[in-house]
Amino acid sequence: MTSTTTHRAAGQDPAAPATTQPPAGSPALEDRARGCLVGAAVGDALGGPVEGWTPEQIVARHGGRVDGIVGPFHDAWRTARPIAPYHKGDGHVTDDTLMTHALVRVYETVRDHLDAYAIADHLVPDLIGTPRWIPELEAEALPLQRIFLAEKWIVARLHYGHVDPREAGVGNIVNCGAAMYMAPVGIVNAGHPDRAYAEALDIAGAHQSSYGREAAGVFAAAVAAAFAPDATVASVIGHALRLAKDGTHRAIEAVCEAAAPYAGQAAAEGSPPQTGYEAALAPLRAAVAPFDTVGPDYRNPSLGARRPSRLHAIEELPVALGMLLVGGGDFRRTVLGSVNYGRDCDSIATMSGALVGALSGAAAVPPEWSTEVARASRLDLEAPALALAAVSREVFARDRDRHHAHERAFTALAGE
Repeated sequence: MTSTTTHRAAGQDPAAPATTQPPAGSPALEDRARGCLVGAAVGDALGGPVEGWTPEQIVARHGGRVDGIVGPFHDAWRTARPIAPYHKGDGHVTDDTLMTHALVRVYETVRDHLDAYAIADHLVPDLIGTPRWIPELEAEALPLQRIFLAEKWIVARLHYGHVDPREAGVGNIVNCGAAMYMAPVGIVNAGHPDRAYAEALDIAGAHQSSYGREAAGVFAAAVAAAFAPDATVASVIGHALRLAKDGTHRAIEAVCEAAAPYAGQAAAEGSPPQTGYEAALAPLRAAVAPFDTVGPDYRNPSLGARRPSRLHAIEELPVALGMLLVGGGDFRRTVLGSVNYGRDCDSIATMSGALVGALSGAAAVPPEWSTEVARASRLDLEAPALALAAVSREVFARDRDRHHAHERAFTALAGE
């Protein structure tokens, strides 16, 4: 890719402020918030049962590409390694959604911008103190009993180790653990990707370092960019490239360059969901491989896996943005491409589903999927989104007051 403008709309500056009046038919804040969080949960649930497998293994297990909600990869999931004891599949969300909803609850409590201290003061107590329904365990339990070791790190460091929250992420494995639940940051900062990026970096400091923390900031910024009234797939990717640093920037650039030839195919009217993404699966993996430290065997990571580096990137965010481009903004193509990519596909589909939902609103998410995921997971997928939209309005009002106060102070100081 010779220029980061390749994926921007003609004449569009991704750093420019949104227009005052939204285009006719542009989804409102609440609708986009519903699309974002419901889309993320659906992507998570669709990707969960095939997480960790290759595209070839997925085809062998399911007799073709996954085209909707499917059952567990192993029929004997209660004892099958490395799945046990989790019931992945059948519409169950994973820890991606559990952590996303937990962060929403923190915003509901604080009702303002968050920082690393909010994670220590509110998220950690939520994870260790309040039993909730855990779909994959088919039981009520503390969220701590479901989240991955990289998320348990937050509890160990902040609750037991009393580490400075701004530095608690240092030493943790570098993965997508922080990025996967940052969509709420983008919603609270809807239309303001720069502020979403900065806020997510602060929050993620309690969880991750290096390119894992960077991915959290870029994903939050992409979500915020998708909320702009005139947002497009191109503008979302443009903002991600504008803000991303080091290996994360180069990985996104490489994957989007590899995805570009397949974007038109996926957007063809009336084409089946697999059109476009099928051919893009191998090229996207090849494009991100030089930046991925896990290596070719996802379940047997390399010795250098998940270590801090300015040269590398998590795999999930660049591939999610690449699939967003391949899917052309269509939810089915984007999310099914993410799911059938395999590897950490529940997180990839969580991110790409959130972005498509934010761009197009709740109607973009197939209701047969969202209804079944909500039923099977015993979760209200829309209530967190509506609650967060209300918080976003309050935060915007506070931001406006703070800006006016700063404006008055600076004007007085500058003598203008």
